[in-house]
Amino acid sequence: MPSSDTNRREFLRALMGSAVGMSLTHSAFGQAATPDAIKATKLTERLVLLSGDGGNVVVVIGGDGLMMIDGGLPNRSADLLKAVSDVDSHKVRILFDTHWHFDHVGSNETLGKSGAKIIAHENVKKRLSTGVVSEALNVMQSAPLDRRQGPLQPEGVPSETFTKGGKMTFGNEKIEYTHIPLAHTDGDTYLFFPNANVLHTGDLLFNRMYPVIDYSTGGWIGGMAAACERLLKVGDDKTQIVPGHGPIASKEDLRASRDMLHTVQERLEAMSKQGKSRDEVVSSQPTKDLDDKWGKPRPPEVFLRMAYPSLAAHKQQT
Repeated sequence: MPSSDTNRREFLRALMGSAVGMSLTHSAFGQAATPDAIKATKLTERLVLLSGDGGNVVVVIGGDGLMMIDGGLPNRSADLLKAVSDVDSHKVRILFDTHWHFDHVGSNETLGKSGAKIIAHENVKKRLSTGVVSEALNVMQSAPLDRRQGPLQPEGVPSETFTKGGKMTFGNEKIEYTHIPLAHTDGDTYLFFPNANVLHTGDLLFNRMYPVIDYSTGGWIGGMAAACERLLKVGDDKTQIVPGHGPIASKEDLRASRDMLHTVQERLEAMSKQGKSRDEVVSSQPTKDLDDKWGKPRPPEVFLRMAYPSLAAHKQQT
């Protein structure tokens, strides 16, 4: 039987080693097909957003070290960590994974080996420890690839986990973190910095684009809409919102995403009651009036092929 390291190398080779793999890695998750330069944007004196490498990353500057929220793509980990060192030369002491997807945990092994403590929801540890087969992620590919991600080497697996959430302090920043079950995946967490009034949503929000819905691991469109509703109650109208993908968001952006998701959910629920197949749903173009606003970079067909089966998957899980 192949070893865990062999499985992981085979997955990454398939994922990163072809034009199809690069398309999945970047454009499917809201990145440009050609990787952008990693850009640093100061949110406050102690919080810096790094964008352009997988999911959006926030660096928290403490007195004698750094905390990172998410770790980008595996094949750009060196670029990301160089950008982190340009922000501040101190060592990364804590890495917080908002969920398990490969475009958010790409620096886990490197930082874990250097001694950083990795924190995540218990379901994230489960996924990264055992590996994941995700049909949902495979629908974003134009040719068949290995659907399996992981497992990571032990150093890259979270060493501290939680179930519902908690509070912590890093440097001068107070942090509140909360698990949202069954939304984008079954392990999503958002983090709120009350003093800085900054909210990092992870992939609970894809700003100004159709989201990825990983129905293979608990995600569903109704949960994504409910997550937006819950996030609207965090902070105030001046809160800076860092989405998992896309530009910095406002509460108005959150409301727009919630409304879009509710609208699509209602339409798909009606089609589900009629017994429509996934192909029939796609061909009927139920999001045609929404596609100009939400249909880039993720094509509407790809979104529907995740959103529609998420309804049935959710019913089976609950």
